[in-house]
Amino acid sequence: MAYENNFVTMIGNLTDEPQLRFTGSGIPVVGMRIASSRRWTGQDGQQREETIFIDVNAWRELAENAAETLHKGDRAIVIGRLKTRSYENKENQTVWVTEIEADEIAPSLRWARATVEKTNRSSNVGAGASASHGNGDGGSVPPPSDDVPF
Repeated sequence: MAYENNFVTMIGNLTDEPQLRFTGSGIPVVGMRIASSRRWTGQDGQQREETIFIDVNAWRELAENAAETLHKGDRAIVIGRLKTRSYENKENQTVWVTEIEADEIAPSLRWARATVEKTNRSSNVGAGASASHGNGDGGSVPPPSDDVPF
């Protein structure tokens, strides 16, 4: 894998249930939103808090595993690449979106416990398949833009 410097790590809570969908060619993709809060004390001594929300997309086996494992309210760790895209809304206005294309997703063990269950690596698509580990099979690489379900 070539060196990339566009990697981010985000830790936050899922705001809704992950939404698993399939492209026209059957490739699984999950969409989820996580919220992350930062707290600090201002110069006036008052506690401050800022919360950001970011959409996360994951493809193929990672998508299926994330959809099956994580639920609304769960704290998750996401590692991936920032991606900016635009689309036209119903009012014909251009909307810009910044999101994370996930390479890794995991439950946070800071305040929870998880059980690891390995999946069957022989399956390419479908429930029970494992995430790619950089073996050249496309892993988290999204399909062409004309095959995206949203």
